[in-house]
Amino acid sequence: METTKRNIDFNVLNQTKIEMIHEKSMDLLENFGMRVNGDRTINCLKKYGCTVDGDLVKFPKAVVDKALNTIPKELTLYNRDGKPSMVINSKNNVYFGTHSDQLEILDYKNNMARPFVKSDIKVMCKLASYLPNISFVLSVGLCADVNPKVQSQVSFIETLKNFDKTINFSTNNIDSLQEIIDIAAVVAGGHKELAEKPFIFNYCEPIPPLTHPVESTEKLFISATNGIPVVYMPYCMMGGTAPLSIAAALTQNNAEILAGVVITQAVKEGAPMIYGSMPTIFDMQTTVGSYAAPEFHKSIAAASELASYYNLPFYGTGGCSDAKTIDPQSVAEVEMELFSTILSKAHLVHDVGVLDHCNSVAPAMVVLANEMIDQLSTFSSGVEVTEKTLAMDIIKKVGHGGHYLNEMHTLKNFKSVWYPELFKRRMVNPDQSDILEMVNTKIDKILNTYEVPALDPAILAEIEKIEKKYQ
Repeated sequence: METTKRNIDFNVLNQTKIEMIHEKSMDLLENFGMRVNGDRTINCLKKYGCTVDGDLVKFPKAVVDKALNTIPKELTLYNRDGKPSMVINSKNNVYFGTHSDQLEILDYKNNMARPFVKSDIKVMCKLASYLPNISFVLSVGLCADVNPKVQSQVSFIETLKNFDKTINFSTNNIDSLQEIIDIAAVVAGGHKELAEKPFIFNYCEPIPPLTHPVESTEKLFISATNGIPVVYMPYCMMGGTAPLSIAAALTQNNAEILAGVVITQAVKEGAPMIYGSMPTIFDMQTTVGSYAAPEFHKSIAAASELASYYNLPFYGTGGCSDAKTIDPQSVAEVEMELFSTILSKAHLVHDVGVLDHCNSVAPAMVVLANEMIDQLSTFSSGVEVTEKTLAMDIIKKVGHGGHYLNEMHTLKNFKSVWYPELFKRRMVNPDQSDILEMVNTKIDKILNTYEVPALDPAILAEIEKIEKKYQ
Protein backbone atom coordinates (compact mmCIF):
# COMPACT_ATOMS: atom_id res chain seq x y z
CA MET A 1 0.00 0.00 0.00
CA GLU A 2 1.34 3.41 -0.97
CA THR A 3 1.48 6.01 1.79
CA THR A 4 1.61 9.75 1.28
CA LYS A 5 3.74 11.43 3.93
CA ARG A 6 3.82 15.12 4.74
CA ASN A 7 7.02 16.89 5.65
CA ILE A 8 5.80 20.44 4.98
CA ASP A 9 4.28 22.77 7.56
CA PHE A 10 1.04 24.36 6.39
CA ASN A 11 -1.66 26.07 8.44
CA VAL A 12 -4.92 27.87 7.79
CA LEU A 13 -5.50 28.62 11.47
CA ASN A 14 -3.07 29.42 14.27
CA GLN A 15 -3.17 28.38 17.92
CA THR A 16 -5.05 31.51 19.01
CA LYS A 17 -7.76 31.02 16.36
CA ILE A 18 -8.11 27.32 17.20
CA GLU A 19 -8.51 28.08 20.90
CA MET A 20 -11.13 30.75 20.16
CA ILE A 21 -13.15 28.29 18.05
CA HIS A 22 -12.82 25.65 20.78
CA GLU A 23 -13.98 28.12 23.45
CA LYS A 24 -17.05 29.18 21.43
CA SER A 25 -17.85 25.54 20.61
CA MET A 26 -17.81 24.76 24.32
CA ASP A 27 -20.16 27.70 24.92
CA LEU A 28 -22.62 26.21 22.43
CA LEU A 29 -22.36 22.78 24.01
CA GLU A 30 -22.50 23.83 27.65
CA ASN A 31 -24.85 26.81 27.63
CA PHE A 32 -27.00 26.50 24.49
CA GLY A 33 -27.14 22.75 23.94
CA MET A 34 -28.03 20.37 21.12
CA ARG A 35 -31.24 18.77 19.99
CA VAL A 36 -30.69 15.03 20.49
CA ASN A 37 -33.13 12.21 19.76
CA GLY A 38 -32.98 8.50 20.60
CA ASP A 39 -34.07 7.16 23.98
CA ARG A 40 -31.12 4.91 24.70
CA THR A 41 -28.65 7.59 23.66
CA ILE A 42 -30.43 10.13 25.89
CA ASN A 43 -30.25 7.67 28.82
CA CYS A 44 -26.51 7.16 28.26
CA LEU A 45 -25.94 10.92 28.16
CA LYS A 46 -27.84 11.41 31.43
CA LYS A 47 -25.69 8.79 33.16
CA TYR A 48 -22.56 10.32 31.64
CA GLY A 49 -23.24 13.72 33.22
CA CYS A 50 -25.10 15.71 30.55
CA THR A 51 -28.06 17.91 31.40
CA VAL A 52 -31.20 16.69 29.64
CA ASP A 53 -34.46 18.60 29.22
CA GLY A 54 -36.65 16.66 26.78
CA ASP A 55 -34.59 16.49 23.61
CA LEU A 56 -32.39 19.47 24.56
CA VAL A 57 -29.07 18.23 25.85
CA LYS A 58 -26.33 20.38 27.35
CA PHE A 59 -22.77 19.11 27.55
CA PRO A 60 -20.75 20.45 30.52
CA LYS A 61 -17.07 21.12 29.86
CA ALA A 62 -16.02 18.39 32.31
CA VAL A 63 -18.10 15.87 30.35
CA VAL A 64 -16.54 16.88 27.02
CA ASP A 65 -13.06 16.73 28.55
CA LYS A 66 -13.79 13.27 29.97
CA ALA A 67 -14.88 12.02 26.54
CA LEU A 68 -11.82 13.52 24.83
CA ASN A 69 -9.62 11.69 27.36
CA THR A 70 -11.03 8.25 26.55
CA ILE A 71 -11.58 8.43 22.78
CA PRO A 72 -8.73 6.73 20.85
CA LYS A 73 -6.19 9.15 19.42
CA GLU A 74 -4.62 6.62 17.06
CA LEU A 75 -6.37 4.26 14.70
CA THR A 76 -5.38 1.33 12.53
CA LEU A 77 -7.72 0.17 9.77
CA TYR A 78 -7.15 -3.18 8.11
CA ASN A 79 -7.73 -4.76 4.73
CA ARG A 80 -10.15 -7.61 4.12
CA ASP A 81 -7.45 -10.19 4.99
CA GLY A 82 -6.78 -8.64 8.40
CA LYS A 83 -3.49 -6.92 7.53
CA PRO A 84 -2.85 -3.27 8.55
CA SER A 85 -3.85 -0.97 5.71
CA MET A 86 -4.10 2.58 7.07
CA VAL A 87 -2.32 3.75 10.21
CA ILE A 88 -3.42 7.09 11.63
CA ASN A 89 -0.95 8.48 14.15
CA SER A 90 1.59 11.21 14.72
CA LYS A 91 3.39 10.37 11.46
CA ASN A 92 0.70 12.41 9.68
CA ASN A 93 0.11 10.02 6.78
CA VAL A 94 -2.80 10.63 4.43
CA TYR A 95 -4.92 8.06 2.57
CA PHE A 96 -7.43 8.53 -0.26
CA GLY A 97 -10.70 6.83 -1.11
CA THR A 98 -13.34 6.82 -3.84
CA HIS A 99 -16.88 5.47 -4.21
CA SER A 100 -17.84 1.94 -5.17
CA ASP A 101 -21.38 3.11 -6.03
CA GLN A 102 -23.07 6.43 -6.72
CA LEU A 103 -26.26 7.81 -8.30
CA GLU A 104 -24.57 8.06 -11.70
CA ILE A 105 -21.37 6.88 -13.32
CA LEU A 106 -19.44 8.75 -15.98
CA ASP A 107 -18.76 6.26 -18.76
CA TYR A 108 -15.02 6.45 -19.37
CA LYS A 109 -15.48 5.62 -23.05
CA ASN A 110 -17.70 8.58 -23.94
CA ASN A 111 -17.46 10.94 -20.93
CA MET A 112 -21.25 10.82 -20.51
CA ALA A 113 -23.19 10.19 -17.31
CA ARG A 114 -25.72 7.39 -16.95
CA PRO A 115 -27.49 5.73 -13.97
CA PHE A 116 -25.20 3.65 -11.76
CA VAL A 117 -26.13 -0.05 -11.69
CA LYS A 118 -24.97 -2.93 -9.53
CA SER A 119 -22.54 -4.32 -12.13
CA ASP A 120 -20.62 -1.01 -12.02
CA ILE A 121 -19.56 -1.78 -8.44
CA LYS A 122 -17.18 -4.47 -9.70
CA VAL A 123 -15.63 -2.00 -12.14
CA MET A 124 -15.06 0.65 -9.46
CA CYS A 125 -13.75 -1.89 -6.95
CA LYS A 126 -11.34 -3.47 -9.42
CA LEU A 127 -9.88 -0.07 -10.30
CA ALA A 128 -9.59 0.96 -6.65
CA SER A 129 -7.99 -2.35 -5.72
CA TYR A 130 -5.39 -1.95 -8.49
CA LEU A 131 -4.51 1.74 -8.03
CA PRO A 132 -1.78 2.17 -5.39
CA ASN A 133 -2.92 5.59 -4.16
CA ILE A 134 -6.52 4.51 -3.47
CA SER A 135 -6.73 2.94 -0.01
CA PHE A 136 -10.48 2.59 0.56
CA VAL A 137 -13.85 2.79 -1.16
CA LEU A 138 -17.23 4.06 -0.03
CA SER A 139 -20.17 1.68 -0.23
CA VAL A 140 -23.25 3.88 -0.03
CA GLY A 141 -26.13 1.94 -1.59
CA LEU A 142 -27.18 3.94 -4.65
CA CYS A 143 -27.68 1.43 -7.47
CA ALA A 144 -30.58 2.13 -9.85
CA ASP A 145 -31.34 -1.57 -10.36
CA VAL A 146 -31.46 -2.64 -6.70
CA ASN A 147 -34.49 -2.61 -4.39
CA PRO A 148 -34.18 0.60 -2.31
CA LYS A 149 -35.14 -1.28 0.85
CA VAL A 150 -31.97 -3.39 0.71
CA GLN A 151 -29.66 -1.04 -1.18
CA SER A 152 -27.14 -0.70 1.65
CA GLN A 153 -26.77 -4.45 2.24
CA VAL A 154 -26.64 -5.46 -1.44
CA SER A 155 -24.09 -2.78 -2.35
CA PHE A 156 -21.94 -3.69 0.66
CA ILE A 157 -21.93 -7.40 -0.23
CA GLU A 158 -21.03 -6.65 -3.84
CA THR A 159 -18.22 -4.37 -2.66
CA LEU A 160 -17.06 -6.99 -0.18
CA LYS A 161 -16.82 -9.62 -2.90
CA ASN A 162 -14.88 -7.38 -5.29
CA PHE A 163 -12.63 -5.27 -3.07
CA ASP A 164 -9.76 -6.36 -0.85
CA LYS A 165 -8.85 -3.10 0.90
CA THR A 166 -10.75 -1.12 3.56
CA ILE A 167 -14.46 -0.37 3.11
CA ASN A 168 -16.11 2.83 4.34
CA PHE A 169 -19.85 2.19 4.38
CA SER A 170 -23.02 4.10 5.09
CA THR A 171 -26.58 2.88 5.42
CA ASN A 172 -30.00 4.12 4.34
CA ASN A 173 -31.59 3.16 7.65
CA ILE A 174 -30.73 2.09 11.19
CA ASP A 175 -31.62 -1.61 10.86
CA SER A 176 -29.27 -2.24 7.94
CA LEU A 177 -26.25 -1.01 9.94
CA GLN A 178 -26.17 -4.00 12.28
CA GLU A 179 -26.81 -6.34 9.34
CA ILE A 180 -23.75 -4.98 7.51
CA ILE A 181 -21.60 -5.31 10.63
CA ASP A 182 -22.81 -8.91 10.98
CA ILE A 183 -21.90 -9.62 7.34
CA ALA A 184 -18.42 -8.15 7.84
CA ALA A 185 -18.00 -10.26 10.98
CA VAL A 186 -18.42 -13.40 8.86
CA VAL A 187 -15.33 -12.37 6.87
CA ALA A 188 -13.36 -11.31 9.96
CA GLY A 189 -14.09 -14.53 11.84
CA GLY A 190 -16.44 -13.03 14.42
CA HIS A 191 -17.53 -9.74 15.95
CA LYS A 192 -14.65 -9.72 18.43
CA GLU A 193 -12.13 -10.24 15.64
CA LEU A 194 -13.79 -7.52 13.55
CA ALA A 195 -13.54 -5.02 16.43
CA GLU A 196 -9.88 -5.92 16.98
CA LYS A 197 -8.99 -5.60 13.29
CA PRO A 198 -11.68 -3.49 11.61
CA PHE A 199 -11.56 -3.57 7.81
CA ILE A 200 -14.75 -1.50 7.72
CA PHE A 201 -15.66 1.88 9.15
CA ASN A 202 -19.06 3.54 9.26
CA TYR A 203 -20.10 6.99 8.07
CA CYS A 204 -22.92 9.08 9.51
CA GLU A 205 -23.85 12.72 9.97
CA PRO A 206 -25.69 14.99 12.39
CA ILE A 207 -28.11 17.47 10.82
CA PRO A 208 -26.86 21.05 11.06
CA PRO A 209 -27.60 23.28 12.73
CA LEU A 210 -27.10 21.63 16.15
CA THR A 211 -29.39 18.62 15.65
CA HIS A 212 -28.72 14.91 16.18
CA PRO A 213 -31.74 12.88 14.97
CA VAL A 214 -32.37 9.33 16.10
CA GLU A 215 -30.99 8.00 12.79
CA SER A 216 -27.63 9.60 13.64
CA THR A 217 -27.47 8.75 17.32
CA GLU A 218 -28.52 5.14 16.74
CA LYS A 219 -25.77 4.73 14.14
CA LEU A 220 -23.25 6.11 16.64
CA PHE A 221 -24.69 3.79 19.29
CA ILE A 222 -24.52 0.66 17.13
CA SER A 223 -21.03 1.47 15.87
CA ALA A 224 -19.75 2.10 19.40
CA THR A 225 -21.27 -1.06 20.88
CA ASN A 226 -19.73 -3.13 18.08
CA GLY A 227 -16.35 -1.38 18.33
CA ILE A 228 -16.53 -0.24 14.70
CA PRO A 229 -14.83 3.10 13.87
CA VAL A 230 -17.38 5.70 12.80
CA VAL A 231 -17.02 9.02 11.01
CA TYR A 232 -19.23 11.78 12.40
CA MET A 233 -19.33 14.49 9.76
CA PRO A 234 -21.68 17.47 9.64
CA TYR A 235 -22.26 18.79 6.13
CA CYS A 236 -23.39 22.40 6.31
CA MET A 237 -23.87 25.14 3.74
CA MET A 238 -22.83 28.62 4.82
CA GLY A 239 -25.80 30.90 4.33
CA GLY A 240 -28.18 27.92 4.51
CA THR A 241 -27.51 25.57 7.43
CA ALA A 242 -24.61 27.54 8.92
CA PRO A 243 -23.77 31.24 9.23
CA LEU A 244 -22.10 32.77 6.20
CA SER A 245 -18.76 32.95 7.95
CA ILE A 246 -16.05 30.30 7.86
CA ALA A 247 -15.17 30.87 11.52
CA ALA A 248 -18.82 30.48 12.57
CA ALA A 249 -19.37 27.39 10.41
CA LEU A 250 -16.24 25.77 11.84
CA THR A 251 -17.44 26.55 15.36
CA GLN A 252 -20.91 25.11 14.76
CA ASN A 253 -19.53 21.97 13.11
CA ASN A 254 -16.93 21.55 15.83
CA ALA A 255 -19.59 21.68 18.53
CA GLU A 256 -21.69 19.09 16.68
CA ILE A 257 -18.71 16.78 16.30
CA LEU A 258 -17.71 17.10 19.96
CA ALA A 259 -21.27 16.14 20.86
CA GLY A 260 -20.70 13.01 18.77
CA VAL A 261 -17.50 12.34 20.71
CA VAL A 262 -19.45 12.50 23.97
CA ILE A 263 -22.22 10.27 22.62
CA THR A 264 -19.80 7.52 21.53
CA GLN A 265 -17.92 7.62 24.84
CA ALA A 266 -21.15 7.68 26.84
CA VAL A 267 -22.23 4.54 25.02
CA LYS A 268 -18.84 2.81 25.35
CA GLU A 269 -15.64 4.35 26.66
CA GLY A 270 -12.79 3.82 24.22
CA ALA A 271 -15.06 3.45 21.19
CA PRO A 272 -13.30 4.84 18.10
CA MET A 273 -14.71 7.88 16.31
CA ILE A 274 -13.28 9.89 13.41
CA TYR A 275 -13.70 13.67 13.25
CA GLY A 276 -15.19 14.80 9.93
CA SER A 277 -16.30 18.24 8.80
CA MET A 278 -17.74 19.60 5.54
CA PRO A 279 -18.51 23.33 5.80
CA THR A 280 -19.22 24.45 2.25
CA ILE A 281 -21.02 27.44 0.75
CA PHE A 282 -24.62 27.74 -0.36
CA ASP A 283 -24.18 29.13 -3.86
CA MET A 284 -26.71 31.95 -4.10
CA GLN A 285 -26.53 31.95 -7.92
CA THR A 286 -27.46 28.28 -8.36
CA THR A 287 -28.73 27.13 -4.90
CA VAL A 288 -26.29 24.19 -4.79
CA GLY A 289 -23.93 23.24 -2.02
CA SER A 290 -20.63 23.46 -3.89
CA TYR A 291 -18.20 20.56 -3.71
CA ALA A 292 -15.38 22.56 -5.29
CA ALA A 293 -15.62 26.05 -3.81
CA PRO A 294 -12.23 27.27 -2.56
CA GLU A 295 -13.97 28.30 0.68
CA PHE A 296 -15.08 24.68 1.14
CA HIS A 297 -11.60 23.22 0.90
CA LYS A 298 -10.00 26.00 2.93
CA SER A 299 -12.61 25.23 5.61
CA ILE A 300 -11.84 21.50 5.47
CA ALA A 301 -8.13 22.21 5.88
CA ALA A 302 -8.96 24.44 8.86
CA ALA A 303 -11.21 21.73 10.35
CA SER A 304 -8.36 19.21 10.08
CA GLU A 305 -6.35 21.53 12.33
CA LEU A 306 -9.16 21.49 14.89
CA ALA A 307 -9.11 17.68 14.82
CA SER A 308 -5.34 17.83 15.28
CA TYR A 309 -5.88 20.10 18.31
CA TYR A 310 -7.85 17.26 19.90
CA ASN A 311 -5.43 14.61 18.51
CA LEU A 312 -8.32 12.94 16.69
CA PRO A 313 -8.26 11.18 13.29
CA PHE A 314 -9.67 13.45 10.57
CA TYR A 315 -11.87 12.51 7.61
CA GLY A 316 -11.51 15.00 4.77
CA THR A 317 -12.86 15.59 1.30
CA GLY A 318 -10.99 16.07 -1.96
CA GLY A 319 -10.62 15.07 -5.59
CA CYS A 320 -14.17 16.06 -6.53
CA SER A 321 -15.78 18.65 -8.80
CA ASP A 322 -18.96 20.57 -9.49
CA ALA A 323 -18.51 19.93 -13.23
CA LYS A 324 -20.53 17.21 -14.97
CA THR A 325 -17.74 15.65 -17.03
CA ILE A 326 -13.97 15.37 -17.26
CA ASP A 327 -13.06 18.77 -18.64
CA PRO A 328 -10.71 21.66 -17.78
CA GLN A 329 -12.94 22.72 -14.87
CA SER A 330 -13.14 19.31 -13.23
CA VAL A 331 -9.41 18.59 -13.61
CA ALA A 332 -8.49 22.01 -12.19
CA GLU A 333 -10.84 21.56 -9.21
CA VAL A 334 -9.66 18.03 -8.46
CA GLU A 335 -5.98 19.02 -8.50
CA MET A 336 -6.63 22.08 -6.31
CA GLU A 337 -8.46 19.99 -3.71
CA LEU A 338 -5.90 17.19 -3.66
CA PHE A 339 -3.15 19.75 -3.19
CA SER A 340 -5.08 21.43 -0.37
CA THR A 341 -5.80 18.19 1.45
CA ILE A 342 -2.26 16.84 1.06
CA LEU A 343 -0.95 20.02 2.67
CA SER A 344 -3.61 19.89 5.42
CA LYS A 345 -3.75 17.62 8.45
CA ALA A 346 -6.37 15.24 7.00
CA HIS A 347 -5.81 11.50 7.42
CA LEU A 348 -8.60 9.89 5.38
CA VAL A 349 -9.80 11.74 2.29
CA HIS A 350 -12.99 10.65 0.56
CA ASP A 351 -14.85 11.54 -2.66
CA VAL A 352 -11.94 11.10 -5.08
CA GLY A 353 -13.40 11.06 -8.61
CA VAL A 354 -16.82 12.36 -7.58
CA LEU A 355 -18.36 14.90 -9.97
CA ASP A 356 -21.52 16.99 -10.42
CA HIS A 357 -21.94 18.05 -6.76
CA CYS A 358 -21.61 14.40 -5.61
CA ASN A 359 -24.16 12.98 -8.07
CA SER A 360 -21.72 10.84 -10.05
CA VAL A 361 -18.39 9.05 -9.92
CA ALA A 362 -15.95 8.97 -12.84
CA PRO A 363 -13.60 5.98 -13.21
CA ALA A 364 -11.35 7.99 -15.52
CA MET A 365 -11.06 10.79 -12.96
CA VAL A 366 -10.10 8.26 -10.30
CA VAL A 367 -7.24 7.11 -12.55
CA LEU A 368 -6.19 10.71 -13.20
CA ALA A 369 -6.40 11.49 -9.48
CA ASN A 370 -4.18 8.51 -8.72
CA GLU A 371 -1.51 10.19 -10.91
CA MET A 372 -2.11 13.58 -9.26
CA ILE A 373 -1.72 12.08 -5.77
CA ASP A 374 1.57 10.58 -6.89
CA GLN A 375 2.66 13.95 -8.23
CA LEU A 376 1.63 15.88 -5.13
CA SER A 377 3.16 13.32 -2.78
CA THR A 378 6.52 14.30 -4.25
CA PHE A 379 5.80 17.91 -3.32
CA SER A 380 4.57 17.08 0.20
CA SER A 381 7.67 15.01 1.00
CA GLY A 382 9.52 18.27 1.60
CA VAL A 383 13.25 18.88 1.23
CA GLU A 384 15.90 16.94 3.12
CA VAL A 385 18.89 19.13 3.96
CA THR A 386 21.94 17.19 5.18
CA GLU A 387 25.65 17.13 4.45
CA LYS A 388 24.95 14.31 1.99
CA THR A 389 22.15 16.05 0.11
CA LEU A 390 24.05 19.34 -0.07
CA ALA A 391 26.67 17.48 -2.15
CA MET A 392 29.31 20.17 -1.76
CA ASP A 393 32.09 17.84 -2.93
CA ILE A 394 30.29 17.27 -6.26
CA ILE A 395 29.67 20.98 -6.79
CA LYS A 396 33.36 21.73 -6.23
CA LYS A 397 34.49 18.79 -8.36
CA VAL A 398 32.45 19.87 -11.39
CA GLY A 399 33.43 23.47 -10.87
CA HIS A 400 32.68 26.56 -12.92
CA GLY A 401 30.81 25.99 -16.17
CA GLY A 402 30.87 22.18 -15.97
CA HIS A 403 28.00 19.68 -16.06
CA TYR A 404 26.77 16.76 -13.97
CA LEU A 405 25.57 14.34 -16.66
CA ASN A 406 28.51 11.96 -16.33
CA GLU A 407 28.85 12.12 -12.54
CA MET A 408 28.18 9.01 -10.45
CA HIS A 409 26.10 11.23 -8.14
CA THR A 410 23.64 11.80 -11.00
CA LEU A 411 23.52 8.09 -11.82
CA LYS A 412 22.75 7.22 -8.21
CA ASN A 413 20.03 9.84 -7.77
CA PHE A 414 18.19 10.35 -11.06
CA LYS A 415 15.52 7.77 -10.17
CA SER A 416 14.54 9.81 -7.12
CA VAL A 417 12.87 12.25 -9.51
CA TRP A 418 9.12 11.69 -10.05
CA TYR A 419 8.40 10.44 -13.55
CA PRO A 420 4.73 10.55 -14.59
CA GLU A 421 2.88 7.72 -16.27
CA LEU A 422 0.08 9.73 -17.90
CA PHE A 423 1.29 13.33 -17.76
CA LYS A 424 3.79 13.06 -20.60
CA ARG A 425 6.93 15.19 -21.13
CA ARG A 426 7.55 14.34 -24.75
CA MET A 427 10.09 16.23 -26.83
CA VAL A 428 7.41 16.62 -29.51
CA ASN A 429 3.82 16.65 -28.33
CA PRO A 430 0.91 15.55 -30.54
CA ASP A 431 -1.26 18.33 -31.93
CA GLN A 432 -4.24 17.12 -29.88
CA SER A 433 -4.34 15.82 -26.32
CA ASP A 434 -4.32 12.03 -26.04
CA ILE A 435 -4.40 11.80 -22.26
CA LEU A 436 -7.97 10.46 -22.06
CA GLU A 437 -7.07 7.83 -24.65
CA MET A 438 -4.19 6.76 -22.39
CA VAL A 439 -6.53 6.70 -19.39
CA ASN A 440 -9.07 4.59 -21.30
CA THR A 441 -6.35 2.17 -22.38
CA LYS A 442 -5.18 1.85 -18.80
CA ILE A 443 -8.70 1.21 -17.52
CA ASP A 444 -9.32 -1.42 -20.19
CA LYS A 445 -6.07 -3.15 -19.28
CA ILE A 446 -6.91 -3.17 -15.56
CA LEU A 447 -10.43 -4.50 -16.14
CA ASN A 448 -9.24 -7.18 -18.59
CA THR A 449 -6.13 -8.43 -16.80
CA TYR A 450 -6.26 -7.58 -13.10
CA GLU A 451 -7.98 -9.93 -10.68
CA VAL A 452 -8.96 -8.81 -7.20
CA PRO A 453 -7.88 -11.46 -4.66
CA ALA A 454 -10.87 -13.70 -4.03
CA LEU A 455 -12.56 -14.34 -0.72
CA ASP A 456 -11.96 -17.70 0.91
CA PRO A 457 -14.45 -20.12 -0.77
CA ALA A 458 -16.08 -21.08 2.54
CA ILE A 459 -16.55 -17.43 3.51
CA LEU A 460 -17.81 -16.56 0.03
CA ALA A 461 -20.38 -19.36 0.25
CA GLU A 462 -21.60 -17.99 3.59
CA ILE A 463 -21.84 -14.45 2.19
CA GLU A 464 -23.75 -15.64 -0.87
CA LYS A 465 -26.16 -17.51 1.37
CA ILE A 466 -26.86 -14.23 3.21
CA GLU A 467 -27.13 -12.40 -0.11
CA LYS A 468 -29.98 -14.61 -1.30
CA LYS A 469 -32.38 -13.17 1.26
CA TYR A 470 -31.97 -9.74 -0.32
CA GLN A 471 -32.75 -10.87 -3.87
